[in-house]
This record gives sequence, C-alpha cells and structure tokens, in this order.
Amino acid sequence: MMSPGSAVSPLKSVLADEAPQLPNAPIASDHPFTPQPPQSSPCPTLPTAHYTPADLSNTAPSSSSQTVQPSLQDLPPFSYQVLPGQSNPRRRRRSSSPIRLAHGASGGEQSSSNTVTEEEAYVGRGTKGQPSTTDKSPPRKRPRMTAQGMRFHQDASTTNGTQNGSKGSKRSSPNSQHVSNGTNGHTNSHGSMPQKNGVHSPVARATTQAFYGHDREEVTRLIIQGLDDLGYHEAANTLSRESGYEVESPAVALFRHAVLQGDWREAEALLFGSEPADQGGGVSIHNGDHQGLKFVEGVDENQLRFLLRKQKYLELLESKDLGRALMVLRQELTPLKQERSQLQQLSSMLVNTPDGLKKEAQWDGATGQSRNVLLQELSRSIAPSVMIPEHRLADLLDQVKRNQISHCLYHNPSRSPSLFADHMCDRSQFPLRTVLELGQNAGEVWAMQFSHDGKMLATSGQATDVLIYDTNTFQVLHRLTEHTDHVACLAWSPDDRKLITCSHDKTARLWDAPSGQRILKIDHHNHPGPGTLTAAAWSPDGQSFVTGSLHGNHRLCLWGIDGEPLFNWNVDYRVQDCAISPNGKRMVVISSECQIAVYNYETREEEYSILLKSKMTCVNISQDSQHMLINMANSEIQLIKIDNAEIIKRYMGQQQGEFVIRSTFGGADQNLILSGSEDAKVYIWHKENGTLIETLEGHHSPGCVNVIAWNPTDPCMFASGGDDHKVRIWSKENNDFQAKRRNRISANNYSGPSSFRDNNGRE
Repeated sequence: MMSPGSAVSPLKSVLADEAPQLPNAPIASDHPFTPQPPQSSPCPTLPTAHYTPADLSNTAPSSSSQTVQPSLQDLPPFSYQVLPGQSNPRRRRRSSSPIRLAHGASGGEQSSSNTVTEEEAYVGRGTKGQPSTTDKSPPRKRPRMTAQGMRFHQDASTTNGTQNGSKGSKRSSPNSQHVSNGTNGHTNSHGSMPQKNGVHSPVARATTQAFYGHDREEVTRLIIQGLDDLGYHEAANTLSRESGYEVESPAVALFRHAVLQGDWREAEALLFGSEPADQGGGVSIHNGDHQGLKFVEGVDENQLRFLLRKQKYLELLESKDLGRALMVLRQELTPLKQERSQLQQLSSMLVNTPDGLKKEAQWDGATGQSRNVLLQELSRSIAPSVMIPEHRLADLLDQVKRNQISHCLYHNPSRSPSLFADHMCDRSQFPLRTVLELGQNAGEVWAMQFSHDGKMLATSGQATDVLIYDTNTFQVLHRLTEHTDHVACLAWSPDDRKLITCSHDKTARLWDAPSGQRILKIDHHNHPGPGTLTAAAWSPDGQSFVTGSLHGNHRLCLWGIDGEPLFNWNVDYRVQDCAISPNGKRMVVISSECQIAVYNYETREEEYSILLKSKMTCVNISQDSQHMLINMANSEIQLIKIDNAEIIKRYMGQQQGEFVIRSTFGGADQNLILSGSEDAKVYIWHKENGTLIETLEGHHSPGCVNVIAWNPTDPCMFASGGDDHKVRIWSKENNDFQAKRRNRISANNYSGPSSFRDNNGRE
C-alpha cells in the first residue's frame, strides 16, 4: 500500500465515454461485494492514486452527442482525501480544496476527517475540462478480451481460461474479484448459447485451503460438472456463485459451441489462437491476440487441424457441395502433410453417394453423433485443467471402484460395489467346490459352452455325439449323434435357439436347440488328409457364422444360416481358432503358424497381423470388445488390447505344451481368468492384477483339464471338462445345491436314468 505522501505515476488516458480504470478494490474473503449507501459506516479506502489537472486534461472528448455519467452503483467503494495545493477543474466538490482518491484502506478503518462521500465527490464526465450537465447515469463500458487475456480489472483473470503466452489456465488469486461467464456444461439459462463477455455480480472466491489434501478449485469444478450431469442445474449454479469457480472459461465454451454448430473457422481460431485483426467494434473474444487453448504435451497441432477440416470436408460432401469440398481438400487438408493414404481415401469419396460416403468413412453425418465424437477426440489433446473431460466425476468414481476390485481377490458379485464403504469379498462366496459331476460323455471333453441365458450347457469332444444339458436340473435335453468323428468345437447363436458344431469329419452342422433337430449340413471343407474343422463363431446378428479349418478352400469362410457361403477370406494359413467381438466390429483369428490376424469384420479387411514366438491354442474376446485372451503353448496366457496389440497382462502357473487347452473370462463382470492345465487342475487368476487366486483339483490325474466355461447368468457357477470324460460343475454351494437339484427333478416328474454323480462318484 502506498503512503499518502508517496509519488505516483500518471494514469493512462482513457476515452471520454469510459470510466477511468481504477486499481482494484479488495473484497471480503467470505461475502460478495454489496455497495453501501452513503449513510452507512464508511467504506474501506482504495489504494492511493493521484489525479492532476495534466492527467485529466489528456482525456479525449466524448464522441457521443449526449454527455453521460457512470452509475454510482457501478463504481467500487472509495473515499476521497483533500490534498492541499492542488485543484481539479473537472470535479464537483463542496470544498474548495483539491481531492485525491485514496485506495487500499482496510475494511474496518474509518474515513479520515478530510474525506467526502461518493455523492459529494461525484465526477461528471463532460467535454474537455468542463463538468457534465446531465444527471443520467450511463451503463459501464463492456470489457473486451485483449492481448493480455480476458481481464475485467487490473489483477483478476478468468479462473480456467486462456492466458497470455502460456496458452493455459491460470488460477485467480483467492482474494481477487471473481468474474463469471456462462459456459458449456454450466450456464445461467440451460441449453442457450453462453455469453461471451457478460459480467455477473462480483462473488467472493472461497478460501484456498486444501480440501483434505486435494486442490479446492479442482474439486469444486468437478462437483459443479457432476451436478449438471445429474440434472441438478440450480444447485450447480448456486455452487458456482458461492465458490466463484466455473467449469470452463468462455473460450472453451465458445469452442465447444463452434464445433457442435459446425462453425469450423471459429472453432479453429479458438483452438489455436487468432492473429490480431481489425474486427470492428463491439464485443468479441477475438478482440486482440487470442492465444488459443493449452494442449497436453506432445500434441501434433496439424493432426488436430486435419480432424477439424476432415469433418468440414465430409459435411460438404454430404450436402453435395463438391466445389467447396474440393477446395477444402486441396487448400486446407493437403498442405497439412498428413499420411498420403488418408488423403487418397478422402479424395476417392468425391464420387460417393451420401450413403456410400457414410459407410466408407464410418461416419454418421452432420446430424448424427459425428460432431460429438470429433469434440471428444479433440478434447483429449486439450489440457484437462482448461477443458475438463466429460463426466469426469463419474469416471473418477469408476476408477475408485476398479481400484477396490483390483485389491479384492475374490471379487465376484453381480452388483457394483458401494461407494459408502471399502469393498472386500469373502472367499466363502466364491465357487471353489465341485457340487456335481456329469458322466454322460463317452470320451474326453474338448469343447463346452453355456448358452447366453445360462439355461443350457453343450459339451463335445473325443466322442462323436454332442450333449445339451438343462442347467436347472442338469438332465440331458438332447444327444446330437449325426457326426462321424471327433467334435472339436461348438458355438451358441446369440438368441440361443441354434447351435453350430464342427467336426473332424470335415462337416459343420447347424442344430435347432429346442427340438434337437439338424437344420443344415455344410461339407464344403472336403480335403484329403486328417480332420480339418477347428473353429466356429457367430455374427452378433445371428444371421451368419464363420468357420475355420486347417485345410481346404474355405479355411476362413462366412456362411449364412441357409448354408450359402457369403464371404471367403482366402487365407494362406491354417486356422486354429477364431472369435468375433460382441460389438461386431472385429474378428480375431489365430493360426497354427504362431500368427494372430485382426480383421475389420464390417469391411472384411485385415487390420494387422503379428507373429508370436509360441503356438496358440484358443482365443476369446471380452464382452466390452476391447481385449483378446490368448492361450499359449508355452504355459502362458496373454491379455492383449485389440486396438494396438499391446500386451496388458500375462498369467503364469498352468502347465501347457503338447495339447489344446482352452481358457476363458469369468466372474460377474469378467474380472477373472480361468484355464485348464495338463496337470488335471483348474487355475484362476485375478484379471486386473494378475494374481493367481486358486488352483483347484478335482479331475482325475494323469490327464488334462481341456476346457473351462463360466455360466454368464450365475456368477457362482462354472464348468470344467477333462480327459477323464467328466464335466464338473463348480459352485459355492454343496448340500443345498444337491437338494435343490433333486427337488427340481421331482417337480419335473423326470423318470429316466440318472445323469449325476456326486463328489464320491455315487449316482
């Protein structure tokens, strides 16, 4: 604070229709500023500023024909002190003594005897050296964004907007006056376009004390965003006003709005910054040199420009504006020097119909979700402190739950953990006991799968027949006997009404599950030599399926349910296994030549292939279509991300080297990995942390546990099949399970021979 006798530098000249730019008034730390009438206790004085006749004479005259005065309510609180020996011809005063503005007195101090009230010291803004004669108070000049960023007084800046030089967010001083603007995700009138530079009433910034070790601003902004996501808009507005924080700055809100409205020039200027230009009068976020938004480290800005301009190009093609689209391709996309293949693909779209364009570009048009998808992709490159990712609070809560699940070895509930307490599952609730042994298979069990509704279990293997069990009673519903050789694999249709089986007799057969009748037989795999059919997988729509074989002209072929071939990939490798992602976008194929091939299932094109050092025996794809699970012949299971072939986890411990062993995802939310082993045991790992949870014994040794299947509707049941010709049902129940089974058999009036054996081998 300057002392009353210290020297001051002259003030900047200001326009006649603008109020002088005064130094900032401090505001109370816990309450918003409210102007007080002159009769109340004296206002705190402001930091000292001297006004001399020379300073005031430099003020430019007003361009308006009518002289105006600022409203008293628009001015910050201040007091005046008489300065001996000075005069000010532009000020009205009751005393003949000159006055000066005294800034910076503490809120509790009383004014000196030389101060006058605001009304006594009111300055009329007239022409050069003359007081104003009008009594009408004009509105204050609206603030503009300058090269120093959007500022409304000397020290205050937006909480999380643009910043000169750093292109980043800057946290305002906790004691500075807060200026609030409407933003996306949090506006005064929901759904409306955010104001560019409207100023709310000043609000005191909350204390900067950390919130239990967390940054108070970050926590508050996340809560505001979360309240809006929950639909509590008024509560979000109230919290914003009380705290002085906004979810996003005006620049971010305008950028979001520009992308969603298809204003590509504005979006690009807001994202990367605009050059100084004469844009006329009025209020604009581009008045001055806007520095753009802050990016995360290592972002390729040309790639972001390419994404914006590609969307613009596709929308022009969709609207059949080929001339402008061609200009965008030549003058805006090509100079960015991105991959030539991308430009060639875009240029080939010039001759497409709108429907063909959407299919080739995998794009749903300007009126679909493409702009939202683009905004999400761009937002990943913007610093999160500037543009908070969507639904960030919900994402953080999901991370909390996943972290608790990763530390819960026996996590297997069908419901999500509660946020009210730390989560830990009891081992007694985990399926660790064999509660039933099925002995109806005539040979080794090689393939097994529960239906999607969990009501049926199909098994096959060394024998030529296929068994379908009712999982309510585990009685045999159907015995399918038409194959003449080993049945190596089987797969349920998405609606569980059909079952496809593949055999070493070089045929695939489609069965009607309710009746057990064969629908069709496919024998297009004829080839001299040993059995060939090894894999089968259904399309998500249930209207077609893929088969794989080791030999023949149709090693990897798509078939319709009428038995007609729809597509042949003409691969030159031997197919060991294949799987189609639940979302229908990818197909993963493994070969006996240690190769993994990933295909775009919609376009039928190969995306990539990789070679491994060990042979593979089976592949599974997770329900979220993000990961593939690969069994390796070197006693290792790998969890691999499908998008980029990154190895996420390795699971070790089981024995595998000579025979085909099949693993699977398990648990209520697929948080477990299960596999058989050549030592006749079942191995269970925690998917997230890779911990080996249990090693279960049950099948007779020597021999292999060849296959594991998890019941998708019962989180406490899975089945294992082995060389001992047995299928074992595992659960947390024991005697209760047997009692319930007998009651179900009795209720169904079943009179046939028993299909059950208990743990002691009793029928």
